[in-house]
Amino acid sequence: MPSATAEQAPFRIVLGVAGGIAAYKSVEVLRRLRDLGYFVSPVLTPDATRFVGTVTFSALASEPARVSLYGDPTTPIPHTHLGQHADLIVVAPATAHLIARYAAGLADDLLTATLLASRAPVLLCPAMHTEMWEQPSVQENLATLRRRGVLVLEPASGALAGGDEGAGRLPDPEAIVELVRRVVEGYRGALSGRRVLVSAGGTSEAIDPVRVVTNRSTGHQGFALAEVAARWGAQVTLVSAAHRELALDVRRRVRVVRVESAAQMAAAMFEEFDGADITVMAAAVADFSFEPAPEKIKKADGPPVLTPVATTDIVTELARRRREGQVVVAFAAETAELEARALDKRRRKDVDLVVANDVSRPGAGFAHPTNEVLMVGRDDVVQWVTQRPKEAIAEAILTKVLGLLVKGVE
Repeated sequence: MPSATAEQAPFRIVLGVAGGIAAYKSVEVLRRLRDLGYFVSPVLTPDATRFVGTVTFSALASEPARVSLYGDPTTPIPHTHLGQHADLIVVAPATAHLIARYAAGLADDLLTATLLASRAPVLLCPAMHTEMWEQPSVQENLATLRRRGVLVLEPASGALAGGDEGAGRLPDPEAIVELVRRVVEGYRGALSGRRVLVSAGGTSEAIDPVRVVTNRSTGHQGFALAEVAARWGAQVTLVSAAHRELALDVRRRVRVVRVESAAQMAAAMFEEFDGADITVMAAAVADFSFEPAPEKIKKADGPPVLTPVATTDIVTELARRRREGQVVVAFAAETAELEARALDKRRRKDVDLVVANDVSRPGAGFAHPTNEVLMVGRDDVVQWVTQRPKEAIAEAILTKVLGLLVKGVE
């Protein structure tokens, strides 16, 4: 239990309280956090004080509760002081209004200013009526914050204010405090403590110093996998053969290894593989390379004679090298007989999971923001994932991989 000791200063928690009826539960959250030995600094929005009083929080906390950006004689710039010294910021309850302001980057009160002035992990505990929770704008704001690395403890279902029932109830203080404890200990998501290796993009095989033979892969699906894995707490290495730079919208750093050819891709994957718990081979690797001409091929000299040489089968070699407990995922870009070819590839390559898509289908191939795939594992059961943004496809794939980790790879 990470409580204070004589040798270790207590972990510092900023407890943010927004203006909702569930604010009364924050008092119990505060009490439990103090029982664990944390140094807790309450920060209430002005609207929160309509539901709870600062005197109660000040009496239970490690220091007096704060409400305003201004007028604190002990801390002239309270938001930077709080943000810089926090080990974690937890907001319970987080209202729809607070979530929207945080997603937009507004800093119009002490709590939002503290959120923006900190590099500490942030845990939001939303609470609101069901109709508000289900609003697309609320869900989009939360998706934006998740992409930035914010942890979200989804609300429970049950009795709400006004006699209503449904999703939107603030989770029990015990559940909030337990997640706080895990975050303080290093938890950042479902893949915390895992090392994930992802390949992305289409390799380029030179035929002379100027020209290459390549494919249509942009790397977007592989980049989405790296982004989601990092957001879920993994240490991620991305081996990228993408033809152009793609943005990674994650707070935690994704280490990128840039390659061009299939040979370079193979070398990088083999070097990184031993340290990975999960390897996702999403790159479109050339099946053949060529001995490049030493000088630029001239049109006047007639059509060049290109002799293809088979490249290393990276996936098969990774499957052969894997240790017990490692998960290896292969991709299959097809244009026909998707199920049959995915099943065949899974068996031939001896991987734990094949993710296949028909790149000839509208909205499912290269250079599209969306994708649709099927997944097949060692049980040969085919699971379809309908067309959706590539980030959502990545979430479905990694959810499947999490199941493999929990069960153990047979």
